[in-house]
Amino acid sequence: MKGIVFTEFLEMVEEQYGLQTVDYIISHSRLKSQGIYSAIGTYDFIEMQTLIGQLSEKINIPADDLIYTYGLYFFKALTYHHPTVFRSYSDPFEFLASIENHIHVQVRKIYPGAELPSFSILSQDHNKMEMVYSSDRAMYMFAKALMEKSFEYYGKKAHIELIKLNERGTQVKFMISTIQCNNQNKSIS
Repeated sequence: MKGIVFTEFLEMVEEQYGLQTVDYIISHSRLKSQGIYSAIGTYDFIEMQTLIGQLSEKINIPADDLIYTYGLYFFKALTYHHPTVFRSYSDPFEFLASIENHIHVQVRKIYPGAELPSFSILSQDHNKMEMVYSSDRAMYMFAKALMEKSFEYYGKKAHIELIKLNERGTQVKFMISTIQCNNQNKSIS
């Protein structure tokens, strides 16, 4: 897993829970890296699982909820470091549909060896999409958060449901639909 994922995670933990919590989760995790990460380095995913597990225990929040919160936070880093990717699209569905064949291709150029989830589009129209997330890492809540932030980035709202296709969550079906805002002006008689 790329180091930026670790560095941003520890920044989020520090911002939301304090430096003492960062020190606690690192010292209680017995990490091969000793918790020293470079944004351009590559580290074992088990270290991320361990850090999330320690944080979950420390603050008594389920790991999936923390992964979701981290996805919301990480979106900032994506838009900051890769603004041209987001400006290449004008619609969140167009953006999401391009993940597998365009965005992940670009990510692998920037971060060779990056192990990324795969996304298969099952169906899509102008206000609905069904896609399947596949990854041995089972960070589907991270993906859900990034999807939600993508809609927000493009000025839209979405309802995102998910169905785990297996117990571990290594395959998850997402059903995404836009939420129509009712901004009707009513005249007073």
